[in-house]
Amino acid sequence: MVEKTEKENMNIVIVGHVDHGKSTLIGRLLYDTKSLPDGVYEEVKQVSEELGKDVEFAYLLDALEEEREQNVTIDTTQIFFKTKKRDYTIIDAPGHKEFLKNMITGASLAETAILIVDADEGVQEQTTRHAYILSMLGLKQVIVVMNKMDLVEYSEARYKKVSKDVTDFLQKLDVKPAYIIPISAMQGDNVANISTNMDWYKDITVLQALDEFKVLIVTESKQMRLPVQDVYKFDSKRITVGRVESGRINTGDEVHFLPSNKKTIIKSIEMWNVAERKTAEAGECIGITTKDPLFVERGEMMCTGDIPTPVDTIKASIFWMAKRPIKVNEPVQLKCATQKVECVIQEIERKIDSSTLNILETDKDQLKETEVGSVILKLKSPVVVEIGVPELSRFVLAEDDYILAGGIVKE
Repeated sequence: MVEKTEKENMNIVIVGHVDHGKSTLIGRLLYDTKSLPDGVYEEVKQVSEELGKDVEFAYLLDALEEEREQNVTIDTTQIFFKTKKRDYTIIDAPGHKEFLKNMITGASLAETAILIVDADEGVQEQTTRHAYILSMLGLKQVIVVMNKMDLVEYSEARYKKVSKDVTDFLQKLDVKPAYIIPISAMQGDNVANISTNMDWYKDITVLQALDEFKVLIVTESKQMRLPVQDVYKFDSKRITVGRVESGRINTGDEVHFLPSNKKTIIKSIEMWNVAERKTAEAGECIGITTKDPLFVERGEMMCTGDIPTPVDTIKASIFWMAKRPIKVNEPVQLKCATQKVECVIQEIERKIDSSTLNILETDKDQLKETEVGSVILKLKSPVVVEIGVPELSRFVLAEDDYILAGGIVKE
């Protein structure tokens, strides 16, 4: 990975217990950075007054009236704001157990994480579980924000107590937060502006902390990878489409398709409503035509450079989310990028309770809800996975398109 120096976008995921104030924090960030569309704040103010409340910043994210009434954010939402240094995309990940799959999907897109903890309630079961997922996904740039300091009268003693609890469990996960920032999202303390209510806190705000982090991109090397999403036929042209997940591709490059082992030369690179391109790089969605009339399908991997070897056995960490347990040798589908293949858990080497972080010694032939397993997966047919390319090392296990687990390839 290399650092980009020009102003660009950073993706953030905000995680924590459902009642610890994620949506309020995001609403406050949008308000303080003047990132709200015209009229939205006024609408929220009116809704809050009708409900007999002060302005509820959390309502900024709730698209449906019933969600406002329930005070629960149902789905993963992407929100945008800017500082003088860079643009940000916030991924608001829900906290309920049944929405955990949305959180894993959101976290997998992020470079930076904010873990939110209620100063009054302290570390809760969901706090630990979500921190474990951040650790599993390899997120290193982490801020802890201790919210609702106004409810504990801005107490330094309470801040120190909860900070110790947070630090203790994060150390077990090898997660080192850059800052633990005491805030009140509702009142605006230490979010965009330094609080006048906590003279004992001498460090920086949430926005300043985010601006200190570095935006990372995949190094542009010869190791180009593009999972084939679909193939379209227009007149006499066959256009293979997908998203470049790493590296760079140029017209004239020789490309290999795996696992079919077909190879050809790139004739053209095309994008919707854009003049023909000579090159495309990681993160861009493109279509390509080839010199030879190859027939490839969704799920193939287009590669240049060192060609990886497709594998049918994977060592991985998986987070089981379904209410029903899964047993060794029970068939499920593995989905990685556009690849989909039937597989079984061949062996559970170790499993952990994601709430307590305790190693579990019972029922070693199955994983239950919210347990994390170090497993060996046996695949019915080979796939391309690559450690170091997030989109090719993270996957889900599913059954009839219902997500059962999220995972990351270890070997």
